[in-house]
Amino acid sequence: MPVPPSPAAQPAQLWPPQNGVTVDVETLRGLAERMLVTRVLDTEAVRWQRQGILPAFPPAIGQEAAQVGSAMALDRARDMAFITYRDHGVVVGLDSDLTDYMGSHLALWNGGFADPNKVRHSPLQAVVGATALHAMGWAYAQKLDGTGGAAIAYFGDGASSQGDVHEAMNFAAVSKSPVVFFVQNNGWSLSTPLDLQVAGGSVAARASGYAMPSMRIDGDDVGEVYAATQIALEHAREHGPVVIEAFTYRRGPHATSDDPSRYRSLEEERALGPDPIDVARQLVADEAWWAEAEQRAEQAVDAVRVQMQSPRTIDGNDMFDYVFQEKTPQLVKQQEQWREETDLD
Repeated sequence: MPVPPSPAAQPAQLWPPQNGVTVDVETLRGLAERMLVTRVLDTEAVRWQRQGILPAFPPAIGQEAAQVGSAMALDRARDMAFITYRDHGVVVGLDSDLTDYMGSHLALWNGGFADPNKVRHSPLQAVVGATALHAMGWAYAQKLDGTGGAAIAYFGDGASSQGDVHEAMNFAAVSKSPVVFFVQNNGWSLSTPLDLQVAGGSVAARASGYAMPSMRIDGDDVGEVYAATQIALEHAREHGPVVIEAFTYRRGPHATSDDPSRYRSLEEERALGPDPIDVARQLVADEAWWAEAEQRAEQAVDAVRVQMQSPRTIDGNDMFDYVFQEKTPQLVKQQEQWREETDLD
């Protein structure tokens, strides 16, 4: 009978760092301003949905620090973010064109109009937990190619129970692929409290089962998120996968069709800790700058609304050109028929 391999060594301790970390004022300002844009976009997008401009929208109010802080830690020359339908703070943090991105919420084009290779984030993913598999696959390809980039996969505490996430973590650990699994633990999944969905109350604790290091961080402190994600990405590029569990709170509904009062009380919401926007404001500690940043955020989102309602030409050939790498005979025939029916050359 063969002897089984020895148990894996204990994962490295990555957080908190022994020497501490600091984030300079200019970086903090950049983080804070993008958080403000994210909050304004969130607030306005809910109004747009009520006005019929958007068919639906999933707010991320309260999760701005986790999303913006982690996104800005990426190396845009080589890293890639894999986002869900609730990660518009990541899109803002990467300075992606918001009008292009919002095309996905307008149902004009899957994932928006942005080129992932340029903006460094994937189209949004609505399949719960799928980002983990996609990021792991991309990261494994980077390892094979030797490009030195790392992937970051965004998903929530509820998604962490999906089988896809565990398969991705296992394969990433076995292959030592450069990927950071970034869990935004907002305490509620859709409508189920954490203690009823995650045994032990910690997603990060599961990482040890895959011999991966993990971090449990304050997801409402943008400086901490930024610093921790930088450390995790550096480790991933050199040694393999890392799990970050950022504790935050979804302060709004799960989506514009949701009524959170059905599963949590007003008293619970009032008992929340400080708003991440307020935490960032204290970190920046410059009221004059803050007032100007708020104005810039309002103006940026106003421009998005105007551009979203402008006509945009969509090439119908995209329906056929982006299905398979090589078109099947049936697809070629369908495209020819479509072109004949629409009188296209």
